[in-house]
Amino acid sequence: MLEKKAGEFSGEKVIAEFERLTRDAAIVQRETLRRILAENGDTEYLRGLGLAGRTDAASFKQCVPLATHADLEPYIERIVDGDATPVLTGKPVTSISLSSGTTQGKRKYLLFNEELVKSTMQIYRTSYAFRNREFPVEDGKALQFIYSSRQFTTKGGLTATTATTNVYRSEEFKATMRAVQSQCCSPDEVIFGADFAQSLYCHLLCGLLAAGEVQMVSATFAHSVVLAFQTFERVWEELCADIRRGALSPTRVTSPAVRQAVSALLAGPNPELADAVARRCAGLSNWYGVIPALWPNAKYVYGIMTGSMEHYVKKLRHYAGGLPLVAAEYGASEGWIGANVEPAAPPESATFTVLPDIGYFEFIPLRPGCAAAPGPDACYGESEPVGLTDVVAGEHYEVVMTTFAGLYRYRLGDVVRVAGFHNATPKLKFVCRRNLALSINIDKNSEQDLQLAVDAAAAKFLAAEKLEVVDYTSHADMSSDPGHYVVFVELNAAAADASADVLQGCCDELDRAFADPGYVGSRRSRAIGPLELRVLQRGTFHRVLRHYLSLGAPVSQFKSPRCVARSNAGVLQILAACTAKAFFSAAYD
Repeated sequence: MLEKKAGEFSGEKVIAEFERLTRDAAIVQRETLRRILAENGDTEYLRGLGLAGRTDAASFKQCVPLATHADLEPYIERIVDGDATPVLTGKPVTSISLSSGTTQGKRKYLLFNEELVKSTMQIYRTSYAFRNREFPVEDGKALQFIYSSRQFTTKGGLTATTATTNVYRSEEFKATMRAVQSQCCSPDEVIFGADFAQSLYCHLLCGLLAAGEVQMVSATFAHSVVLAFQTFERVWEELCADIRRGALSPTRVTSPAVRQAVSALLAGPNPELADAVARRCAGLSNWYGVIPALWPNAKYVYGIMTGSMEHYVKKLRHYAGGLPLVAAEYGASEGWIGANVEPAAPPESATFTVLPDIGYFEFIPLRPGCAAAPGPDACYGESEPVGLTDVVAGEHYEVVMTTFAGLYRYRLGDVVRVAGFHNATPKLKFVCRRNLALSINIDKNSEQDLQLAVDAAAAKFLAAEKLEVVDYTSHADMSSDPGHYVVFVELNAAAADASADVLQGCCDELDRAFADPGYVGSRRSRAIGPLELRVLQRGTFHRVLRHYLSLGAPVSQFKSPRCVARSNAGVLQILAACTAKAFFSAAYD
């Protein structure tokens, strides 16, 4: 897609190619499917479905059923265990990618190959070209809060780690980051460090040492940027002390490899920089605008800020001051979908334009609010999937993807709304994860419904007391009859500092804010019990994070689970142990 001469990057060429692809989206989609099937048509999976080498869309849809991860899991497990025959892909599987596990409570195994590296670099270049047209950077570096994850070798001899770590280790990734002036301030030893806390501390220190060169601040998820600056509030004086004496804290950083790499950057005492950092920190009011204060040449803050990350946007704006927040690309562990080609739009209204040559896409039309049988999948009624260029603006769909890495008509589980079109390809607005719903009776409340309820209650009862929701989650408690919703919130102050009347009002408002007719009717008929609000101790969600890290989940992919299933006993135990106060709603008394 991109002609490179001596590592040069031409945003104009990238945008021109993107415009061509999106104008001819229907043709490009047919060609993309043909390439995928030509490359993988001799695999056991496709042969078994009777595709018989055909590469047209009609034959593909007739022979190949819609699939979930559970359908493909037996094939993937064989590859993990060492089956080197063409089971799902024609080209060799180079490693295994692991999902974060924070959404479902269980990490999924997915195939990774060089085609995924290529598509990742394509979407990075495309997004950067549009960002750089809006917010130009010159000879820039990035303060990137990125972390690798632990890896292990499967029974079949393949390396298993996260998709992001697989990408970070590729030479093409490093070359692309240099070409798009997005090199991380931190050395590889910090990114690939085994201890998250040490890596975070060193990211902050390396960022301060390169303060004048930093032109963007980024992380995979908005949560990671917020977490970094919550940490900075606690450790900034230690960072200044390290800079002043030109030596790393022996207690903060113990890894020999990380110490050696970062010590080389310190290169001796620098009291002038330490004083400048301390002076700027002292001049801040409640850490508002800390990012532009310390990195005056930064043009924007960048990361995934949609879906479950939207909750952190308010805090991110606080740290960013007047700097623009730019929502990153739309993708998943399974593969990429779309790029943000309108980077000046605020994260709350960000849309993602599908790249028609990055995979083959279908969309299942959804009818929200279907009153079918109970269960999370009953939130929507379905119709037959339609093609990329056949979607309708304003309608809701579930994304189905076919990739170069062994996924065929794979139901991603994401609900999107078509916000419009860029040329002939749709612009998608992420709505929610389809299978994350609070449901007890005939009620159907999505992750988005939960967020709206928490936001409404916080605005009405907490804001006036200068209380903020640091983080939140929920659980459908069926241990008693009738079952009831439990909403867990961690506030920016100790629970003892909050008035019981304010918290009771917040609890009642939460209950009222779930407007789903099935929920309202069930509450009125007492088929669902009063909502329970549990106010958690400070630091509870850090304990949840550490719990996931102990299970091998990477911090760069961590998402606070918004709905905790009964099977997720570890997280439920943490939430129960950290409950400081509990209230039951009187909204329907």
